[in-house]
Amino acid sequence: MELALASAKPSPSPLLFAPLKPLPLLRFPPRRPRASSSSVGARLRAGRRGLRLLCRAAVGAGEEVFGPRRELAGVQPLVEALPPAARTAAELAVAAAAVAAGYGIGLRAGGGSRAVAVAGAAVLGAASVAGAAAVNSVVPEVAAVGLHNYVAGCDDPTKLESGEVEALATKYGVSTQDAAFKAELCDLYARFLYSVLPPGDEDLKGDEVQTIIKFKNALGLDDVDAANMHMEIGRRIYRERLETRDRDADMEQRRAFQKLIYVSNLVFGDASTFLLPWKRLFGVTDSQIDIAMRENAKILYASQLKSIGRGLDIGTLIEVRRAQLAYKLSDEIAAEMFKEHAKKLVQENISSALDIVKSRTKAANSPTQVIEDVKSILAFNSLLITLSKHPDQDRFIRGLGPISLGGESDHDRRADDLKLLYRAYATEVLSDGHLDDEKLAPLNQLRNIFGLGKREAESIMSDVKAQVYRKRLAKSFNSELAAAPSKAAFLQNICEELQFDPELASKMHEDIYRQKLQQFVADGELNKDEVEALMAFQVRLCIPQETVDAVHSEICGKLFEKVVVEAISSVDGYDTNRRQAVKKAAQGLNLKNESVMAIFSKVVRKLFLNYIQRAKAAGNRIETAKELKKMISFNTVVVSELLADIKGEPTTAEAQTSDATSEPEVSESEGDDEYEWEQLETLRKTRPDKELREKLAKSSQKEITLKDDIPLRDRAELYETYLVFCVTGETTNVSFGTAISTKKDNSEYLMLKQLGDILGLTRKEAQNVHIKMAEKAFVQQAEVILADGKLTEAKADQLAKIQKQVGLPTEYAQKIIKNITTTKLSSAIEASISRGQIGIQQVRGLKEANFQLDSLIAEPLRENIYKKSVEEIFSSGTGEFDEEEVYVKIPADLIINAEKAKSIVQDIAKIRLDNALVQAVALLRQKKKDEVVASLNDLLACDAAVPASKPLSWPTSGELDDLYGIYMKSIPKPEKLSRLQYLLGISDEKAGQIRDAASAGTLSVATEEEDELVF
Repeated sequence: MELALASAKPSPSPLLFAPLKPLPLLRFPPRRPRASSSSVGARLRAGRRGLRLLCRAAVGAGEEVFGPRRELAGVQPLVEALPPAARTAAELAVAAAAVAAGYGIGLRAGGGSRAVAVAGAAVLGAASVAGAAAVNSVVPEVAAVGLHNYVAGCDDPTKLESGEVEALATKYGVSTQDAAFKAELCDLYARFLYSVLPPGDEDLKGDEVQTIIKFKNALGLDDVDAANMHMEIGRRIYRERLETRDRDADMEQRRAFQKLIYVSNLVFGDASTFLLPWKRLFGVTDSQIDIAMRENAKILYASQLKSIGRGLDIGTLIEVRRAQLAYKLSDEIAAEMFKEHAKKLVQENISSALDIVKSRTKAANSPTQVIEDVKSILAFNSLLITLSKHPDQDRFIRGLGPISLGGESDHDRRADDLKLLYRAYATEVLSDGHLDDEKLAPLNQLRNIFGLGKREAESIMSDVKAQVYRKRLAKSFNSELAAAPSKAAFLQNICEELQFDPELASKMHEDIYRQKLQQFVADGELNKDEVEALMAFQVRLCIPQETVDAVHSEICGKLFEKVVVEAISSVDGYDTNRRQAVKKAAQGLNLKNESVMAIFSKVVRKLFLNYIQRAKAAGNRIETAKELKKMISFNTVVVSELLADIKGEPTTAEAQTSDATSEPEVSESEGDDEYEWEQLETLRKTRPDKELREKLAKSSQKEITLKDDIPLRDRAELYETYLVFCVTGETTNVSFGTAISTKKDNSEYLMLKQLGDILGLTRKEAQNVHIKMAEKAFVQQAEVILADGKLTEAKADQLAKIQKQVGLPTEYAQKIIKNITTTKLSSAIEASISRGQIGIQQVRGLKEANFQLDSLIAEPLRENIYKKSVEEIFSSGTGEFDEEEVYVKIPADLIINAEKAKSIVQDIAKIRLDNALVQAVALLRQKKKDEVVASLNDLLACDAAVPASKPLSWPTSGELDDLYGIYMKSIPKPEKLSRLQYLLGISDEKAGQIRDAASAGTLSVATEEEDELVF
């Protein structure tokens, strides 16, 4: 049967197509939902792959699929009852009887006429033949009904054989290609196909294709007719889609159509390309067909993968591979799906292990179960790797190989859980205290499976090794390790067995020692037993003495620092109790003197910096000096005594007085310098006399300073601030807004010296502050006196008196005076240069007077002088250019770079070369002969500086001839005249003519000159 599908139009929407008018024969029963397992529809699809049709139920399964049994009417029961041979014999017998009866009737009716008898026989014979023909015409219909009833009533339509259909056709004496019979075949196939295809919300089971092919072959239906039935199913799905407006139902029909495409293409194989015109009839694109094929194949393949467990049976792998090929699923997708399946199996073990690890109520065998789950993962992964290298791997499922959970979307979220399992397995592996390559292999494999980074795994392994190493140390500390002749060799052996980094082991030893020390010093001191115990830890764990000292300094130092801070900041002052506490802490914590001093220095310097900070934040100089004075007193009264107690030195008044009255040692190298600056009054006062020394009862320490805490500039500034305070004294405000200065004795200068010691200033640095102050005072008054820049005898005497007052040496005073006068002179010189009053001659005069030109005249001004000198040479009219003078002497006098000077000259010469020619022509036109010669000489001077590579251009050659003639008459040097001839572009012939005309007195310029004289 051919279906008229030519009228179908492709739909613009995917999976949508133009409706076709279905054949009246194809009336599909509506799909029944699977309400329960007892329903007929459920029993039709029960089982993993089969289709059970129970035709003997109250309502037969075959009737459910193919429709109810059909009843015969009229002569159809008679035709049904007679076989073809009997039916033929009966027809012949009836025909013979009819002929005989007609002959008899005709003979009787015709009065015995033979002709009438023959006519009667012919009439009844024809009637009988017509009756037989009518009976034969219903045979195909009866055969079709018989076929329908036979298939609908069979126990299992899927077991129908082609011989049964042929036998049925033979029974009725019809051909399978008869129109009615073939139409029934198509109807049965279409109904069966529609019943086998699951609804849109259900997935294919996998046996649909083989079931359909088998049923099609059993019916003996050719591919063309069968393909038309597939198209008819497509129209049915389209109509169902049009009948619904529900979005979910629409998607369901789309999925049903995709399943129809997939099953149909597999049923017809390669012939589906021309038998199933999806694109032409339904507007489906190639990509949509590919999607339908891929998605349904993936669903079927996923169901096959469920049969694969962790055992990886080879037979199952081969069967799943065959299923993949049958499902037309690509190897890439199949491999990816299997990898995901394998990951799910691994994740099941991971989830099981994590549930145990995170469970609060752990059973006795919980750790063992966790390790078993991890080992199951490793065994599964190893089996995958082995099978991926199997000789027959081409027959196996695709995707065999090692598993890795890295790169999963939720890997980062689960990373902590995976690390937890990795740590648990590593702990189990290293539980015996040994690590070798045999144990490393599964650990590395597990790291790759979990997708952990190398550093992450190494960090976990390091932690686990550290735990195992610490346990072995604790177990062997008082036994094997104590008895070992070489502690280092014993520890090294443990590290090698664990493959543990010796540096990490040393760090662990330090941590153990640190913990023990913290435990022992909890009461504030170390007794003899504790010291011996610490020594045992140091010896057995091979801890270097430097490390021990550092740990003691850190831990014991904090305790000692706390005692020192309490002693210094006590409200009651540094009394006897505080003193005893400091001594006890210094001696009882077993600290070295260097550590004690470092800690004490740190505390004191911090307090000193607090004083400095308050001093800088003070509102004025007086308040700043007061804060500094408090720091000096704190250093003398508290710090010095506390330092003496810590060091165990005597603090009696006699010893202090002896220290205070002892003369400071001055080295021979500093003696001369000290003698030179002895006349500085402020510096001399810092050396207390005998009377002042006797007034001082205590001395101050000099060991703890702020040299490394504050920059030298800030320390010098603080020292200078207090020095100014010593000089000016403290001011007191009185009535009417005035202030008076309180007289200060020389003790302030001694405190100034102590401040210098606290600030860490050397003798030279303190001396520089005094010098700076003296110079500043002298400069302030000298600038007023020398305001006009002139040093007279009266001013010199006045400056000498000021110098003596401030105590500044003559050499420094003269230097200051010279700098002031030079600065004033420099300003005057710059003004003169700007007015053009100073040239190279004046500069040479200043140089002869020993003035420093580089400081007196700025470089840009010296360059201007140089440019002016060069321009004077190029405009002198002599035509001379002395290279040594211009390029060497003048730059040297002006302290200008020679290369830069040469560049300046060349730039000027290039510009003036053309200007000189223009000026000469202008003067020629004005008939100024002497000025013309001077301009031509300037042109030659510029050419000497920058020789021209070609003659100069000028539009009027006659004027150039006149210039040459005038210059020739001035009787110049031959070389100058020759060079001018070249520059003016005058040929030798023309030059000869000009000379002849000049000799004959017929030169045009001469004639004009004579005419001018006449008038």
